[in-house]
Amino acid sequence: MSDPLEGWADEMRAAWLYRVIAAVERRAQSTAGITLGARENAQARAQGAAARADLFEQLAAESDGQAQIWANSALSRGAVVPERYDPDRRTLLVGRLIRTVGPRALRGILAAMKVRGLSIYSHGAPGHPVPTSINDMKDRHGGGGGGNLRAAVFGANDGLVSNCSLILGVAGAGASAEAVLVSGVAGLLAGAFSMASGEYVSVRAQREMFEYQIALERHELATYPDEEAEELALIYVARGMSREDAHALAVKTIADPERALDTLAREELGLNPDELGSPWGAAIASFSAFAGGALVPLLPFLLLRSTHTLQISLVLTGAALFGIGAAISLFTGRALIVNGLRMLGIGAAAGAATWMIGRALGVALT
Repeated sequence: MSDPLEGWADEMRAAWLYRVIAAVERRAQSTAGITLGARENAQARAQGAAARADLFEQLAAESDGQAQIWANSALSRGAVVPERYDPDRRTLLVGRLIRTVGPRALRGILAAMKVRGLSIYSHGAPGHPVPTSINDMKDRHGGGGGGNLRAAVFGANDGLVSNCSLILGVAGAGASAEAVLVSGVAGLLAGAFSMASGEYVSVRAQREMFEYQIALERHELATYPDEEAEELALIYVARGMSREDAHALAVKTIADPERALDTLAREELGLNPDELGSPWGAAIASFSAFAGGALVPLLPFLLLRSTHTLQISLVLTGAALFGIGAAISLFTGRALIVNGLRMLGIGAAAGAATWMIGRALGVALT
């Protein structure tokens, strides 16, 4: 960051937001006994809110100090530093949202606005085991293989339900098998390209945000490493580590620039550098998952010429829906058969609705 006034404004904005978050946590602390009936739960909830409030109040003070470093740099260049910070409309809006829905729901937005300490909302509560080494911290941010499998399962389910419904709607309108085939192919391609383009844009935007935040962190690490170590220590303290151990671990971490950058991205920003996925890879995976699901109800129309083609398509689709429901039970923990039947019922309801709509339109247009 070459403009010290911009650095000053970023730090002052972060300090302002930290204090809004701290105020929200203080309010949660005071109302914990009202919202939770059990005394032990209420006490734990209040302690957690108090720890988070303390963290963000101290982070606000750290940002004030870092803002002063930028201010001194600006003054040395002959620039005029404002006497006070006035939040812009975007910051005021985010502050209002924090008070309304809470900081946990706004982690992505807050990270983009240089707010640190957000990993406190994704890690265990204060008092739970905390990492004591770099390897411990990496282990606690495990890989995302399960997430990829989950995305593939749900992508295939989308393709299966949407294209089956489309085929049933067109068939219900009285269209020929050729028209149903053309509609199914069009639905497969349109849906798959739509899913792929949406996933590409989403992952690319997330990657650019991650890279921007990590670049900022790298610059700050080079500009004021002691202050970064203090911020990291505050996060460890809020998660239950003693002040002395937290400071020692933070200093040890900051001493290695590459490890420090990785840890700061995880602990201050709540970001995982290992999850900077490829936009093209995500788009291709999304396209493939959707197309694979959408192909199932279409296969009989591609391979068979029979008066029972639609019925065969429904049987295949039903079996696939049950299988996907069973696969989803791996993520939900529910009974395999129950989840399979539920997914089958959902798909049947969607197909029946489009069939009836198509039937009504076919009658109305003839």
